Amino acid sequence: MLKLIKSWLKSSLVTLLLVTIFLGINTAGWTPSSNAALPSGNAITDGKALLRYALPIKNESVRQLQASLEDISTQLRANRRWGAISKDLSKASRVLDKPSQILASVPEERQPQAQEWVDEIKSGVAKLQELTQAKDKEQILQERNKLLNLVSLLEESMVKGFPFEVPDEYSNLPQLKGRATLEFKTNKGNLTVIVDGYSAPVTAGNFVDLVQRGFYNGLEFTRSEESYVLQTGDPAGKEQGFIDPKTGKYRAVPLEILVEGDKAPTYGITLEEAGRYLDMPVLPFSSFGALAMARPESEVNGGSSQVFFFLFEPELTPAGRNLLDGRYSVFGYVTEGKDVLDTLKAGDKIESVTVVQGIENLVEPQA
Repeated sequence: MLKLIKSWLKSSLVTLLLVTIFLGINTAGWTPSSNAALPSGNAITDGKALLRYALPIKNESVRQLQASLEDISTQLRANRRWGAISKDLSKASRVLDKPSQILASVPEERQPQAQEWVDEIKSGVAKLQELTQAKDKEQILQERNKLLNLVSLLEESMVKGFPFEVPDEYSNLPQLKGRATLEFKTNKGNLTVIVDGYSAPVTAGNFVDLVQRGFYNGLEFTRSEESYVLQTGDPAGKEQGFIDPKTGKYRAVPLEILVEGDKAPTYGITLEEAGRYLDMPVLPFSSFGALAMARPESEVNGGSSQVFFFLFEPELTPAGRNLLDGRYSVFGYVTEGKDVLDTLKAGDKIESVTVVQGIENLVEPQA
């Protein structure tokens, strides 16, 4: 049975974060003989937006619609650039004036519902244009969020089956062939987390399976001294991970990372080890509340039940310029309750975790 090191988090993960912060470089992508420019990074810091872009769909029109609506919050943060917001809404309107291009990617049986969403989004964009004229910032953000939730539903309706085959060697592990929404109840309040099996089916499947078993119920959170991550999943007793009652053995999960542009994830190797220094994971550490699989520093395939929430400000550890992307498997994001997450500390407790949506996407291990 694999022996995990309890201090792995303080000795490796925190060290990586400190190097990132104080040096401000991506040392994973630098060698003395390399003059290559650092990647520009992924500026998206909203977990919901990252999940939208991670969906395995190809429809340029809906992506243009999404990008226009996503950009509104950026412009509002930048001294309320009302002219830029008006341009965003004009772009969205032009896309919505050609609904057939959006609906072309939706299976026929889902098109009636998709058409309703398109119509609702179109009405919402018109309302946003009026709010922009009135320069009502709070109402604009609220309406934008509603519309992006509809865009999420529209994009999800375009997904046709699971996009790739997981290697047979992992058929003994549970897999999530889609997404699931989970509700964490803690002593400080609730968190909503969406885990993404389209990008990390083995990692997400393992987690959802453990949730279904009640594994995390009653467990405490642990936290590094520097408070960059919030970890949980260490069971009572000497064991460091989940012991499968069927086999009596430690259930290990491989490092699993889907890179932008790839058709399937890589397994068992960090992007640094693979020589892919400048490649970006589909699910990066650029959002407060990113959920990732913990593992021993020296064992890329040694993860099991211990997971951690990323707590640091993404502006200081941007995607593509930190030492976490490509080293640990991100498999989901906190979508509601970030204020609660920010208050949780070592010793706080998970009262329960439940799957509220998507359990039908969990595939049991093959014997």
